[in-house]
Order: sequence, then C-alpha cells, then structure tokens
Amino acid sequence: MDEEYDVIVLGTGLTCILSGIMSVNGSSSITPLEELYKRFSHPDSPPESMGRGRDWNVDLIPKFLMANGQLVKMLLYTEVTRYLDFKVVEGSFVYKGGKIYKVPSTETEALGSNLMGMFEKRRFRKFLVFVANFDENDPKTFEGVDPKTITMRDVYKKFDLGQDVIDFTGHALALYRTDDYLDVPCLETINRIKLYSESLARYGKSPYLYPLYGLGELPQGFARLSAIYGGTYMLNKPVDEIVMEGGRVIGVKSEGEVARCKQLICDPSYIPDRVRKVGQVIRVICILNHPIKNTNDANSCQIIIPQNQVNRNSDIYVCMISYAHNVAAQGKYIAIVSTTVETGEPEAEIEPALELLEPIDQKFSVLLFYVPQLFASRSYDATTHFETTCNNIKDIYKRMTGSDFDFENMKRKQNDVFGEDEQ
Repeated sequence: MDEEYDVIVLGTGLTCILSGIMSVNGSSSITPLEELYKRFSHPDSPPESMGRGRDWNVDLIPKFLMANGQLVKMLLYTEVTRYLDFKVVEGSFVYKGGKIYKVPSTETEALGSNLMGMFEKRRFRKFLVFVANFDENDPKTFEGVDPKTITMRDVYKKFDLGQDVIDFTGHALALYRTDDYLDVPCLETINRIKLYSESLARYGKSPYLYPLYGLGELPQGFARLSAIYGGTYMLNKPVDEIVMEGGRVIGVKSEGEVARCKQLICDPSYIPDRVRKVGQVIRVICILNHPIKNTNDANSCQIIIPQNQVNRNSDIYVCMISYAHNVAAQGKYIAIVSTTVETGEPEAEIEPALELLEPIDQKFSVLLFYVPQLFASRSYDATTHFETTCNNIKDIYKRMTGSDFDFENMKRKQNDVFGEDEQ
C-alpha cells in the first residue's frame, strides 16, 4: 500500500463511477435484508414471510436511469454495459388531488389523459408539438420564442396552460425539484422535456431503466473498467486518516500504512469536518407485498408529487422496484419515499406519499444531506433519477482535470482490452 497513485477514490457509489472514468482518461450502498434490519437498529429479525435474506438487494438510495440520459451515455461509451442487464421501469406517474395519473408525454397520451379537461388537452398537445419540433439551432422552430431570453413562465402563458398542467410538466417531465425554473430562460426546460420524450421513445413503457440486482451493479461495472486501465482495488481497508500537508491532501492512512496521491475523491461521510450541512433529505424504505394502487399492477414505477399539490417548496418522490428486478423475494416490492426536509416533522411531510403505499409491511427511515468542500461528491438529493448525479460527476471531473467532460474521450477501443487494433 505504501505507493503513490494519481488518484485515490474512497467509497463504492458515485465515487466509484468516477474511478472508472478517471482511469479511462489516464489519471450507493446495496444491502441484504438482514443487514437492512441491523443498519436501522430494528429490534426484530426479518419474519419468515419476507423470504430468504439472500433474495434481497435493497438500494438505500435508489435512482432510475433516463434511457437517453447522461449516465446511460457514460455506460455505453465506456462499454460498462457489457457487465450489466437492465429492465425498463413500467410506469411514470404524477400526483394530483390525492390521486395518481400516468404522465402524458406524447400527443396521443395528452389527448387520452384524465389529468386535463378537453380544451386543456388540446392546448397541451400544441405545447408538446412545439417542444418536439424545437431545434435550438434552427430559429424557424422557435415560433416567436427566444429560448435564451423568454422565461418558461411566459412559454406556458403563450400556450395558455393551467396550473395543474404546469405542475406536471415542470416536475414530472422536466424533472425540476422546485419552481425556480419558471423565471429563467426556457432553453434548458425545453431540452429536459425533449430528453424525457426521447427516453420514453426508446422503450415505450417509461423513460426509465433500472439494473437487475440493483444499483450495486453500477459501481461493480465501473470497478472492472478501472481495473482494465490499471486501477488498483483495496477492499475492507479502513480509512484511519486523510493525510494533509501544507493544506493539501497528500494521501490516505490505513492500518499504519500511507497511500500517497495527487488527488483524492470521496463522499462526504469521509470528511465530516470539511463539509457544511445545508439541509436534510428524508428517505423511507417501505417493504410491500402488493403493487401500488392505480398503477396497473406495475412491478416498478416512479411517482412524483409536485410541490404545489401538497403546499410544499419541494417535490416528494416515490420510487418502486420489486422481485422482477431480482432485488426482493418473490411477490415482494420495495418502495422508497424521499423529499427535502422543510419542517421539524419530516415523516409528516411525506405522509401523502406513504398513504399511496398502504398497507406497508415494514418501514425504515434515514435523514442525511451535505454539500462538500473538496473533490467530494455531493450527497444524493431526493430525486429518483440520475441526471442531477451525472451533473455532479461532470462537475468533479472538470474541477479535477480543468477540462469539460467529453463523452468521446470515454470511448473504449479494442486494443485497450485485447491488444488489437481498432476495427
């Protein structure tokens, strides 16, 4: 261990993805059922009705992949997909007036949706046609909307869309966590909606993917990628100290030995004295023996509860996966509810989401959220997709290398692996 490395990476979640990417460039925990009970200090053991513990792989912070999003591109360009199998998430839903509805994202779905009245459907359909035809490099598609100056609030006014439609468009299609986006130029929002539609078009049921056996497969895939490019892995090594010299990190001390490095990547749990707490996210893991009601018995789905529907400043998210993804015993479902904490009673804040899941066999709750001040990843936010996480990856990459993340540089060549010339 007493060697010098270009980069040392601590942890196996987001940081492990960076280890694979940094290796190519030349430089979320998963838990069995018994461990889940121990982690949350549950007084009882899992009942026999839960099945075998080894059939469970519970992601503590589950997130779906957008089928045409940034993380899928990273997986494809680095060919980590050869180590993974994915399944399409079966539904994407939005909450309105105490009920959930399928998120309409195409012209046909808009006209058949129960979310809107007849005239609202036609106006929303026109909006979707505008977004589908929009090309930021072709002013002829702008229809009088300058995407760099006109706000999204003004775009909604142009199409005369009501508040409920604005809610699910901004939060379930564009996937914003708050309404801050309404008063900034509309280009990013339009591109977010196009990403949702393009992702949906790839597989049909929803725009989301989830790996079989859980998100723990992602860091394993990137770990293999890093090993191909000369990365060294040290498992079950405690981190005793992050060694500093002259205000700079120079290495990591473990069991009396020091591994020296030029750069260090880690998550906030390794450096609690060097991060500032800016808020909290509550996550409640719920084990169910039934699919969520009004989802057409989907084996997996996402439900977004827009902030305005429950008089909050941020959205509530529900992510549900099941035995169909090899993460639970036969006939069992795992639903995780998450949101940014706004009051002194976090569990009361997510009650609207928990009501959708009843009856619940077992619940586990956790609170955590930090923003770091090193080459450390941010803690995971409340969203149930990877787009904000990928922005974090690209941000760390730029701060470490001084250059923007380029997908083309991540491509693997045959001679990287087999010593053969590129075809």
